[in-house]
Amino acid sequence: MATRMKEKKAAHVANRDKRPQAHARYIRISPRKVKIVIDLIRGKSAEEARAILTYTPKAAAPVVLKVLNSAIANAEDGQELNVKDLYVAEVYANPGPTLKRYVARSRGSASPMLKRTSHISVVLDKK
Repeated sequence: MATRMKEKKAAHVANRDKRPQAHARYIRISPRKVKIVIDLIRGKSAEEARAILTYTPKAAAPVVLKVLNSAIANAEDGQELNVKDLYVAEVYANPGPTLKRYVARSRGSASPMLKRTSHISVVLDKK
């Protein structure tokens, strides 16, 4: 059943993406709202993206800034890269699990309320 596990793992490690990255999972903001914020920083330098997110008045901006800072820290610590040489190569927000709740309506009925979650990913690269 578990044949060639060591070879498969070695091939997976060799083909893995080596760029610095960070992920935040199960964030309680809709991916549609997060995508408005992440479109502002896609392709920008890391320092410029930090400045943009600091002054963006959206609810998702502090969360995306936290993920960006984590990716920058991963680049500095793990791969000894300089912040001035980094740019945001990929940033995306995928939908996570949806919490299904019900809200009371008139005449004793109920309507569904969908509380959506997001998985936010930031991938940096050298210029």
